[in-house]
Amino acid sequence: MTSPILSANALSKRFGPTAALDRVDLSIHAGEVVALMGANGTGKSTLVKILSGVYRSDGGELSLRGQPFHPASPHDAKQLGIATVHQSIADAVVPTLSIADNLLLDRLCDSSSAWRVPSAARVQAAAPLAARVGLDADLAAPLASLSLAAQQLVTLARALATRPALLILDEPTASLSAPEAERLFGLIERLRDEGVAILLVSHRLGDLRRIAGRVAVMRDGRIVADLHAPIDFDAAVETMIGRPLRSRTAFGVATAAAATHVPCFSVRDLQLTPGSIPFDLDVQRGEIVAIAGPVGGGKSRFARTIFGAARAASGTMTLDGKPWRPRSPAEAIRASVFLAGEDRWRTSLFPGSVPFASIAGTLSFPFLSRWFKYGAVRRGRERRVALDAIARFGIRCTGPDDRLERLSGGNQQKVVLARWHAQAARLLLLDEPFQGVDAGARADIVDTLRRHAPERATLVFVSDLEEAFEIADRVVRFDRSTLDPASHSDLTSFARL
Repeated sequence: MTSPILSANALSKRFGPTAALDRVDLSIHAGEVVALMGANGTGKSTLVKILSGVYRSDGGELSLRGQPFHPASPHDAKQLGIATVHQSIADAVVPTLSIADNLLLDRLCDSSSAWRVPSAARVQAAAPLAARVGLDADLAAPLASLSLAAQQLVTLARALATRPALLILDEPTASLSAPEAERLFGLIERLRDEGVAILLVSHRLGDLRRIAGRVAVMRDGRIVADLHAPIDFDAAVETMIGRPLRSRTAFGVATAAAATHVPCFSVRDLQLTPGSIPFDLDVQRGEIVAIAGPVGGGKSRFARTIFGAARAASGTMTLDGKPWRPRSPAEAIRASVFLAGEDRWRTSLFPGSVPFASIAGTLSFPFLSRWFKYGAVRRGRERRVALDAIARFGIRCTGPDDRLERLSGGNQQKVVLARWHAQAARLLLLDEPFQGVDAGARADIVDTLRRHAPERATLVFVSDLEEAFEIADRVVRFDRSTLDPASHSDLTSFARL
């Protein structure tokens, strides 16, 4: 076999007393797609940041194309041949600039005179970059006019502009519909065939089965397995979490038996937007129903409508037999209807400068008026609730006062879900609850949701059918017909597999 494009030997990194990486060995060859699997907090992000020039390692050797590789910054890493597309698109784009300027951002920032180039010339220079990833748009338009999936193509095109030897993709399909993800896979295959080495970080087993030729499994800061095709993904997950997987089928029987067959939440002739096709839905107490469909297909709008953050065009909703039309999320929360939104930082978490940015503060914030009269917050109760949540959801942290920005993405998501278990719910709405959550943590979350399912009705909104069937007693396909009057396919239920 030819020499690897990237080689890491005994790579180590510590943060105080914590060993984030412990003598990691990894190699990636040209034209190879290697998936990096690992539970949240096992060192994946640290490894990616070292390769990307964000962190410097404390020990070990790193080489790129056979030469020592010690990038001083992300810009340095990109110039040397490693480009990274991070999960958070907001960190890589400027929405107020044009699409062309975003595609050329690295080049423009390298030259003080570049901004004086006429916009038409910048559009012309950006066109080949857009064409390489199949981005068909008016490049003079503001980036904010693009869908989230198209914005991700912009970040990918920017990464490819330097013709990297190694491309790192961090959860690339997290915000994509199935057709959009398939389009991305086609592009990855083309890059692989061109000889680009690709490191794919993803918690979605469907993605890994579709594109990965090799899997490196991380646990406790080490690479504990290096699996080649044909890959046994169940074995990979068990190696990752250090224990056997739970049976998925046993849960559905228990939850279905707990259902009372009395509708807790009902929808009749609901139109989310004018002209869209109306639909009906019944959800029983004790039942978990997954609403599965593509990104942009109306799932999130349906969730926000139930929660009082959006208005339906027509139709009715009932909760426990009474009309339900909340005027605001605050009214929904008072009625014990809770929503864990798709974008956790925009809907559920606080930046570090805000007093409620700790685990304890995040959990208590929606219930301040219910728990603490006259605005007098009792820290003791906050901490007790937080300690219980940490234990129940297996949140990896040092304590209730940890700031959310210091936790891994999966542990942040556990805090979001724990918030809406701090108080009993009548109807729990979970929009993409497994985003950025590894397979082991996902199993723990499913277990917790099922144990509490008899207390309420639960609606889970997901774009990944594998996740839908893993958690739900019943799966309902929610496609663009709910928003698009030109489509005539209906809302369809599937039996649990």
